[in-house]
Amino acid sequence: MNKAELIKRVSSKTGLPMRAAREAVETLIGSIKSGLQKGEDVHIVGFGSFRLRSRAPRKGRNPRTGEVIQVPAKKAVKFTPGKDFKLRIAASKKS
Repeated sequence: MNKAELIKRVSSKTGLPMRAAREAVETLIGSIKSGLQKGEDVHIVGFGSFRLRSRAPRKGRNPRTGEVIQVPAKKAVKFTPGKDFKLRIAASKKS
């Protein structure tokens, strides 16, 4: 599912016009981004948590040339699904 499909689903499930559904989805995504940019963890009960994690520098390899390169340290977003979310996914795989 992509963002456009998510907006359509929100619109059909809630009865909101597409414009309002788009604004709701973009506000949610923007709020998650904003929290992470401030260094905050974002917890959505029943869904999961978004956290910033530091990645250490490492050696990598250029796939074209085979040259060893240094990949710099960076921050990455980690999503951890919540308990309810995990249980729903596990139940849907069984059926």
